[in-house]
Amino acid sequence: MSDFERDTIHCINDFFDTRRLKGYAYRLKQSKFNTQYVDILVDSLDPRYYLAIECKSIQGKKLYFSQHFHEDKNNVHQIDSITDFIKKTGRRGFLAVEFRGGRGKQNVAYLLPWEKLQEFRENSPGISREDFKCGIELKRSSGCYILNDLYPKELDIL
Repeated sequence: MSDFERDTIHCINDFFDTRRLKGYAYRLKQSKFNTQYVDILVDSLDPRYYLAIECKSIQGKKLYFSQHFHEDKNNVHQIDSITDFIKKTGRRGFLAVEFRGGRGKQNVAYLLPWEKLQEFRENSPGISREDFKCGIELKRSSGCYILNDLYPKELDIL
């Protein structure tokens, strides 16, 4: 598990704890013979928080669909596989992206609703750091990411 995945799990669980909401973020143990559809699962009886999250931590200013996602042995693109998983499970999908700042620069992270990712994919080879601002910024504080609101009013995803 990458540091960004671990940080995102802690961030989401802290979000639930501080708001006294019922929900839990976790990662299934990886196995050579089991398919891992997404990096993080979030379980909650509240459907707003029943989530599937794919994490990417990248160096640079743009996430590319051909470079940062893979195809499986059957040539199925990772985004298509995750989309199918989201539809089958009824979870809300998000892409969590961390832009690593490099030496002396702070990392920046965003949650982008899966529907928005698909819109970008239809129209562009990738998503710029600037474009991720239409999602939810994970604020950085004391070395941890902080999630202030999973469904801000300005983000029309429900």
